[in-house]
Amino acid sequence: MNLPLLSDPLKYPDDKVLARHLGKAFVSWNAFQALLKKSDPRLAGEWRYYNDGKSWLFKVTLRTTTLCWVAVRDKFFSTTFYLNTRAEDLVRESSLDNGRKQAFLHPAPKNKFRSIRVEVRKKSDLNEVEELIGIKLKVK
Repeated sequence: MNLPLLSDPLKYPDDKVLARHLGKAFVSWNAFQALLKKSDPRLAGEWRYYNDGKSWLFKVTLRTTTLCWVAVRDKFFSTTFYLNTRAEDLVRESSLDNGRKQAFLHPAPKNKFRSIRVEVRKKSDLNEVEELIGIKLKVK
C-alpha cells in the first residue's frame, strides 16, 4: 500500500520537501497548481497536518466546500474527490476511466462515503483531475 510520506508534523511540505518526495512528478505538482488557478481563481489550497492520519494533506477548497484532498506518495501524489449521489449522471457521462466510474457508481456496501481517486505521476494524469474538478464544481 502506498502510504502518505509526509508524516513529520514539524516538517512543513514546502517545494524542497515536495520535490524530494515527488521526483519527476514534481512537474505534475506544479501543473496541478496551475490547473487549480485555471479552473477557478477562487480555489484555495492549504497544507495541514492531520493527527488522525498522521500525515500532511493538501486540501483544495472553494469557500467552505472541499473539492479534493491530496496526499504525497513515493514519486507521485494522489487526489481524492468525495462526491454525492447528485454527481452520478455527470460521472456516468464523463470520460473518466471506466474502472473509476464503476467503482463510484457501484460502491461496496461497507463504504460510508463514495470517492474517486486519481494517482498523478505525469501531466497527462491531470486530465481526469481536471474533469473531476469540473464535476465537483457543478454539484457543490
